[in-house]
Amino acid sequence: MASKSKTVYVCASCGAESLKWVGRCPSCGEWNTMNEEIRSPVKAVMPAAAHGAGGRAQKIGEINPEGEERYKTGLRELDRVLGGGIVRGGLMLIGGDPGIGKSTLLLQICQHLGERLKILYVSGEESQRQIKLRADRLGVCSDRLYVLCETDVDTIIEALYAEKPDLLIIDSIQTMNLASVASSPGSVTQVRECTAAIMRAAKGVDTPVFVVGHVNKDGAIAGPKVMEHIVDCVLYFEGDAHTSYRMLRCVKNRYGSTNEIGVFEMRDKGLYEVENPSMMLLSGRPVNVSGTCVACCMEGSRPLLAEVQGLVSPTSFGNPRRMSTGFENNRLALLLAVLEKRAGYFFSNLDAYLNVVGGLRLDEPAADLPVALALVSSLKDKPVDEGIVAFGEVGLAGEIRSVSNAEARIGEAARLGFTKILVPYHNLKGVSPRSDIQVIGVKTVRDAYEQL
Repeated sequence: MASKSKTVYVCASCGAESLKWVGRCPSCGEWNTMNEEIRSPVKAVMPAAAHGAGGRAQKIGEINPEGEERYKTGLRELDRVLGGGIVRGGLMLIGGDPGIGKSTLLLQICQHLGERLKILYVSGEESQRQIKLRADRLGVCSDRLYVLCETDVDTIIEALYAEKPDLLIIDSIQTMNLASVASSPGSVTQVRECTAAIMRAAKGVDTPVFVVGHVNKDGAIAGPKVMEHIVDCVLYFEGDAHTSYRMLRCVKNRYGSTNEIGVFEMRDKGLYEVENPSMMLLSGRPVNVSGTCVACCMEGSRPLLAEVQGLVSPTSFGNPRRMSTGFENNRLALLLAVLEKRAGYFFSNLDAYLNVVGGLRLDEPAADLPVALALVSSLKDKPVDEGIVAFGEVGLAGEIRSVSNAEARIGEAARLGFTKILVPYHNLKGVSPRSDIQVIGVKTVRDAYEQL
């Protein structure tokens, strides 16, 4: 006798399950995220042929990779983030805020890929007419692009086997559903099972798949965390709603390096590549103004120059304010404490504001030194020379600690015409002598400021 269906409550944030409803998830601690789902007993059988090797274990030396072939997308920034292009059989998840440009990016690459590949574009949110209107606006008119408006995963897998496309695009995974799963589309169970079903089908026929994922209010991809473990590549499309620039960031990639970024500009005809992001981030930089310094940060293997602005002013309240944009607020408070205790610059009765221009977020420790110099420059009202770039980690003793990729950072600063760069003293031994830029090693924050 078949077992009966049962009711469970699943957390929409982490996927934890409970037999009864609770206001706060016992696993992740989020409030009001437990959703009711009805589980029906379903026995899923996966054919052994879908595994490729038929379930037989092989020696790693006997496995023939058949030469890794990557499909170029026509966008160098996207190819950089993917590690050189689209890998056959790869499953790539791309997420971002509504209207950020996820569907636009995927539809744009169809024009270049459609010259030699057959593409199946599956949409669960738009009609075929809506997709056609958007394709006309973007100039996409490939004869090898097929559009299917469907939300049933079983029907999509049948179309995959029947059409045999070279690339499959799913927009979006939150609208898909499996008839065998008794829950609504977008739920944790549906998203997990739909992703797994598409992954098994795509791996079986060696077809690469792009999956669009929605994000929740915290900016993470909606659905269970296991979905990001299933896919081969996770991309985040980021951008400030008040600017036209977009950043595509890779946080997981089984076929390339992680933490790579691609920079795009949104225009009326779609997304355009930004070939020189450093120049874009430094455009409009003020001259002979205190409180500004150029930082050199690493995004994957790419060095980027960004302008850091600091403003220090007398406080009107009992407790001074500490506000930052593009930089961690707790890190700002720590740097202010180090500057006051170790370097003798007093901020205890002053408000401190920090801003990273261009919408970039500086997360690595190498941004500590330019942030400290911008704050001290504003405090002393002494401008930092426009030809100076700085990078280095500031320790609690006020020392400047070495960072990685010093040679690449110096090369990027020299390429953009900067004449002096402040680096940690211990990085000097790994840097080749250069005639086009003056490299100065500093040991403490005070030493760095005296070099300005």
